[in-house]
Amino acid sequence: MLIQHHSIDLNTPTGTMRTYVYRPQAEGQYPAIIFYSEIFQQTGPIRRSAQILAGHGFIVLVPEVFHELNPIGTVLGYDDAGRDKGNADKAAKTLEDHDTDTQAMLDYVQTLAYYNGNIGAMGVCLGGHLAFRAAINPAISATSCFYATDIHSGFIPSQTGNDTRTSSAEIRGELQMVWGKQDPHIPPEGRALVYRTLTENNLNFTWHEFNGQHAFMRDEGERYDAELQLLGYQMAIGFFQRCLKK
Repeated sequence: MLIQHHSIDLNTPTGTMRTYVYRPQAEGQYPAIIFYSEIFQQTGPIRRSAQILAGHGFIVLVPEVFHELNPIGTVLGYDDAGRDKGNADKAAKTLEDHDTDTQAMLDYVQTLAYYNGNIGAMGVCLGGHLAFRAAINPAISATSCFYATDIHSGFIPSQTGNDTRTSSAEIRGELQMVWGKQDPHIPPEGRALVYRTLTENNLNFTWHEFNGQHAFMRDEGERYDAELQLLGYQMAIGFFQRCLKK
């Protein structure tokens, strides 16, 4: 399936948010996926992931997750400086500001003639956490989270004091949770806490743990696992096709 792309600058309460939109070229109506990046924003691996999803019949929106803290178009490097800047941005931005970013994208997608009315969320690393947070919004009916950091710790600050983990009871859509067992950022006890919380809240979820490191989906760097990446895409695309193409 051939795709096309453009960018849109969306107004949010914290400023202009550049959002990259990928979608099929063919006429028709398609479900949408908000695809949340790592702390580095839209790098090459994130762009390629969005293109793969769009090529399977989805409108994919990739927001600049720290738009209010960086100039438009900022991409951080996969190096110590980029990591340090991204982690500082993560600590500086509240969950509520991510919530209003999500709502801005939900409002925007409603204006698109080629949108079929169904929307999900997906993310990797920080983006997995943001996708999980987005699932609290009742408009999101399916969410795929890959090695979502900080859910178990509630690290991202919140003005109200309610972290994502304690808010998970509000999720009504289906969740797909994917983890790497060799990921030091989400240790076994952290994954166990998330699993227990989802179970106690009686959420609809599937749980997948693989022998992979953190960022095994990222096709740059020594932690990349091509076999797991292909499996991950197949799982996520199948999940969204089942949940959103109704």
